[in-house]
Amino acid sequence: MKTKIEWTEKTWNPTTGCTKISEGCLNCYAEILSKRLKCMGIKKYKNEFKFTIHPECLKEPYLWKKPSMIFVNSMSDLFHKDMPFSFIQDVFRVMNENPRHIFQVLTKRADICYQQLNMY
Repeated sequence: MKTKIEWTEKTWNPTTGCTKISEGCLNCYAEILSKRLKCMGIKKYKNEFKFTIHPECLKEPYLWKKPSMIFVNSMSDLFHKDMPFSFIQDVFRVMNENPRHIFQVLTKRADICYQQLNMY
């Protein structure tokens, strides 16, 4: 999905929602936006800001032919405590199979990221 975020071109949200874990989460834009999107009737946000996995979204990057910079999970955190490791693997598989794109992954859960990625 195209975005107005100045440092990226598209967003890809195979999950939505999150839980607050730090002071940096107090004024979370994604939480506010998810409430608005729910009110607009956007099906993906029916659970508002409750962590939700959307496996049907895994196919999206394959459909984007033009190389793009893509912010992964702008409305969630790929390393959320409730994220199954198998789904993280699915997301990384999609990113690896779409090398024409640059994927940007941000997290406030670097400890989980480090644990998951260093299992191998």
